[in-house]
Amino acid sequence: MGKQANLYAFPGTASLAPALRAYVISCQDAGLQRHGVFKVAVSGGSLPKTLAQALLAPPKGEADQVKWDKWEIFFADERAVPLDHADSNYALLKAELLDKLSASTPQPTVHTIDPTQLEDTQELADQYEQVLVRSFASRDSVKLPIFDLLLLGCGPDGHTCSLFPGHELLRETTAWVAPIEDSPKPPPKRITLTLPVVNHAVRVAFVATGGGKKEIMKEIFEQGNGLPCALVNEGTGDRCSWFVDNPAVEGVSYPKRPFSL
Repeated sequence: MGKQANLYAFPGTASLAPALRAYVISCQDAGLQRHGVFKVAVSGGSLPKTLAQALLAPPKGEADQVKWDKWEIFFADERAVPLDHADSNYALLKAELLDKLSASTPQPTVHTIDPTQLEDTQELADQYEQVLVRSFASRDSVKLPIFDLLLLGCGPDGHTCSLFPGHELLRETTAWVAPIEDSPKPPPKRITLTLPVVNHAVRVAFVATGGGKKEIMKEIFEQGNGLPCALVNEGTGDRCSWFVDNPAVEGVSYPKRPFSL
């Protein structure tokens, strides 16, 4: 059996957040060493709130600095809605995190969808893929973009990004960004990074909290069943880390590891 995903469980978000911060900063510093920038994609849901708790905390020293001006933030998926809409992942990240950066903090580069293309999800996806192409070098020279880190959530059905269980999009092999018009969760029209792009990242981190997740966590870690989150675990092995609270993994037999870098 190959190397497996790391499962880190904490009593609650108060202890989870500092560990997540340390992990993100280690990924940031590795990215800066590799190519002078930190290319990270984030999803929506409850993730931005936990991320804010982790990253807005005051630094404990020189090695604990979030170098925001070196960050390039992309969206692992986005809804085909205006950027100020309540369903927008960008609006959520802006409200929870970006707006709370102090005025004196150098700002990250944030790559949003083109809000003029909301009526045509294929065009919306194609244009966002071109944003990736411009950032990750020309499409001809790079088969897949390599994110330094993907920060993802896990839905109660085992979906991640806008990749849903049993959906045909899970079989997409060539596109970097794909449209979805029949999301089982509203709003139905979205774009998403594809599974090969997710599995190609240097590091992937899932954040999942709350007792409402324990049944799907058992399924992901004990059976797999082709669930999108399980497919990421299988595709990334120990490049994947889960940051969870104890209620989310109550009764899950998969071995938990003590957190260390």
